[in-house]
Amino acid sequence: MALLGAHVSISGGIENAPMRGDKLQCDTIQIFSKQQLRWEAKSLSEKEVIQYKENLGKSTVKSVVIHTSYLINPGSLEREKLKKSRNALLEEIIRAEYLHASGLVLHPGSHMNKISEDTCLKLIAESINIVIDQTKGLKLKLLIENTAGQGSTLGYTFEHLAKIIELVQDKSRIGICFDTCHAFAAGYDMRTEKAYAETFRKFHDSIGLDKIAIFHMNDSKKGLGTRIDRHENLGYGCIGKDTFRLLVNDIRFKNIPMILETPGGEEWFKTNLKLLRGMIT
Repeated sequence: MALLGAHVSISGGIENAPMRGDKLQCDTIQIFSKQQLRWEAKSLSEKEVIQYKENLGKSTVKSVVIHTSYLINPGSLEREKLKKSRNALLEEIIRAEYLHASGLVLHPGSHMNKISEDTCLKLIAESINIVIDQTKGLKLKLLIENTAGQGSTLGYTFEHLAKIIELVQDKSRIGICFDTCHAFAAGYDMRTEKAYAETFRKFHDSIGLDKIAIFHMNDSKKGLGTRIDRHENLGYGCIGKDTFRLLVNDIRFKNIPMILETPGGEEWFKTNLKLLRGMIT
């Protein structure tokens, strides 16, 4: 059975997130552990964490994934930005471990048209190696998210992701977050059984399917290979429903969390989750 869920808000306190997931009957949720557009992070109080864990225990939610701040760029050439990114990533790992997260999703980074892709990929891997070394003893995995390739962001090819993993020393602490919208926008078609099989064959040949730790289940407002990152509700975009039907019934991914990041808030999450549940055979 597919593990289905959505990215839910931490508004009013992180302890509220599990019950928001429960209201949607989520098996899994994704959250931010802090304000996603600020470097600073308010410390989590013991009271908040205790209540969060209590709520998690009495909810339908079986696993939680945390998404890092959008500000983090582990491939930045700018010394100050790179230092802040590495410090922020380290803090996010510690918070995620504290919250019993099963993984921490990370956008790989951007070269900002200042360095080559290869140099940037090496910087990303170096950043990951540093924070993993600083958190020895923890089991939390960093999950690199594939990107649409918008602007100067890297991670839009499977080869980019493979290169980062190759350069990471402790491979037990690294995995992939596979975003369907991003893959499609980057040029990987999944709309037919043949195209779906070919895309995941390419992924397996480059990286290995065993590295996929979660899916972001998003349709795309823009077409194949446009490299424009615009999420859409399932069946209302250019990907269509068939890809998602294939995913929720793919036995290779039966224990992998599948998380919605679709627009429209809670009501649309309900609609999209109902659609996915109805597709399971």
